[in-house]
Amino acid sequence: MTTLAVHSALLTRRSVTALVRQPAFVLITLVQPAIWLLLFGALFETVVQIPGFGADGRSYLEYLTPGVVAMTALFSAAWAGTVYIEDMGVGVMDRMLASPVRRGAMMNGTIAYQSLTAFVQTAVIIGIAYAAGARFDRPFPGIVLTFAAAVLLTVVFAALSNAVALLTRDQNALIGISQLLSLPLAFLSSAIMDVRLAPAWLQTVATYNPLDWAVVVSREGLAAAPDWAAMWPRLGALAALAVAMSWLATKAFAAYQRSV
Repeated sequence: MTTLAVHSALLTRRSVTALVRQPAFVLITLVQPAIWLLLFGALFETVVQIPGFGADGRSYLEYLTPGVVAMTALFSAAWAGTVYIEDMGVGVMDRMLASPVRRGAMMNGTIAYQSLTAFVQTAVIIGIAYAAGARFDRPFPGIVLTFAAAVLLTVVFAALSNAVALLTRDQNALIGISQLLSLPLAFLSSAIMDVRLAPAWLQTVATYNPLDWAVVVSREGLAAAPDWAAMWPRLGALAALAVAMSWLATKAFAAYQRSV
């Protein structure tokens, strides 16, 4: 393994160790998406009967599962930058910058940790959906595509969150920006409701929404007759955006280094 890979793995393990030492937080990160899945699944169970709702013969629980996976990935990743702000506040960041730790590893570690978290959360959500009665037409490769979409979406917003944290260096600013983005993106998508039932302007917005891209990739991958033409461009767009956000986070990190 290269030095960068070793340092990245060590910093990822540091974040995982810190998480394991907070069992209450671990429980929250796993229980919250389960509540969304079961609560929304029961509350909107009959909406699939609305004419024009694109459930394609699926139950609402089966329709909702990809949406909950994507929302969970987004909401978790949006807080990734808080680790940097905490490290800045207690001097850990400065000590790391003065150490032989590779700078790229400091960015890779947080993103890898968030991606690992998203992977576990996605597995839990799919498991709960199956336990609640959901059955998907194409569990493979649909579930693989669901994991891929969740991880790519996580990289996008974890990198963005890191960039915001490094540029603002303020917890309140990060929280405000995260909330400003997260909820509108969730509701301006097909995560919970078919956007074809929404106004035309909302349908247009959804086509440019990374959260909706992840939902469509997952939902189409799990469908009996996937719309490949809708799925692959969105998966590619997610990958391209993940690269772009990672580049932005790297530039933000360089700007932070120059200022200290």
